[in-house]
Amino acid sequence: MHVNWLAFAVPLFLFFIGVEYLVAKRQKKTYFQFNNSIANLNVGIAERLLDSFTVGVFYFWYDYLHRHYAFLDIRASAWGWIGVFIATDFVWYWYHRLAHEINVFWAVHIVHHQSDDFNYTVSARITVFQAILRTGFWSILPIIGFPPAMITTILLLHGLYPFFIHTRTIGKLGWLEYILVTPSHHRVHHASNPEYLDKNYGDVLIIWDKLFGTFVEENEEPVYGLTKPLDSHSFLWQHFHGLLEVLVATRRASDWSAKWKVLFGRPDSVDPHIREELEERFLSGDAASRTAIHTKSRRFKGYVIGQMAGILLILFTFLLMESYVPGYLQFLTALFILLTLINCGALLEQRQWVLYLEIGRVAVLWLALYSVLGYPMIIVLGYIGALSLWAYFSGIQKRYFQLLYGSSL
Repeated sequence: MHVNWLAFAVPLFLFFIGVEYLVAKRQKKTYFQFNNSIANLNVGIAERLLDSFTVGVFYFWYDYLHRHYAFLDIRASAWGWIGVFIATDFVWYWYHRLAHEINVFWAVHIVHHQSDDFNYTVSARITVFQAILRTGFWSILPIIGFPPAMITTILLLHGLYPFFIHTRTIGKLGWLEYILVTPSHHRVHHASNPEYLDKNYGDVLIIWDKLFGTFVEENEEPVYGLTKPLDSHSFLWQHFHGLLEVLVATRRASDWSAKWKVLFGRPDSVDPHIREELEERFLSGDAASRTAIHTKSRRFKGYVIGQMAGILLILFTFLLMESYVPGYLQFLTALFILLTLINCGALLEQRQWVLYLEIGRVAVLWLALYSVLGYPMIIVLGYIGALSLWAYFSGIQKRYFQLLYGSSL
């Protein structure tokens, strides 16, 4: 049987998140907030899911560049591996730095910095847009002459390290602080304190920050998140608010020169009132207060955690057996997971349209059953669908909200 062993990264990361949670409890620290943890994991699940569809494209792109444009013929020797590691870490520094300094890049990287918490779940806040952007920067590696197999391998190993530096449970690490990016260094990077802004961009080695003047040592206790907190746990809003803000600012720019300056200018050049306008248009004004109330409910938390556990199990199984899943079933599985992620965000935001997502998820499950079981199921599906619509318009919506939130909203 041919299985994808990389799927075991999902339970492995969950194990370390659980260990960190227990360590924080033992230290009597509140490093995890329910809403933030769910929102962080939502983003990570989406990236891991979509990465399964894009990783082949990225490899093909590296292979194409290497075959047609490589300057050198670098082999998989000891020096070759050292070279690709140092080159990868150097390119990462500049990708990361420019992602903080250029609006169009910050619009997708901002997702990684939205959480007010700082723990292992924050490391999951990587989007497919960020993956595409990083691939653009890493495209220099095959052009230099590194083979795509070496690049893919080192990116996989290189990507593991940052997970372990997103924590507050580990203090300073002595002499390692002079060489590696440590949790202390990365806490500074995620802080919104004025003296910490736009510092410590390194991924594995801290030498680049010290070389290019962007290093700051952790002294004052960091305050995490954005300088203007997002105050939303919506899966869709977290992904797209940055892009929308840049789009609106670009459209309002007077001429092409001004539009260019918006796209490639610094993030602090964008009018902060644009986000306020977009929030009034797309977000519920009292969602934060209602979320604070309802997330104290064990029933509500249990329902959200149940959804998360379900899609994590589906994701793990899907990644593990990916080569055996036909294309149409892959599409339906991905659609179900994405609808559930949007649904979890809508639950945290107390959105009234959440029930339509529930119906949509059930419809996708029905389609998956039909695709697996065949033609006879269409009669059963039609009957269940009609019955469900009748139940919904007969008052199930009100009962659903009462059961979940304790009110009909």
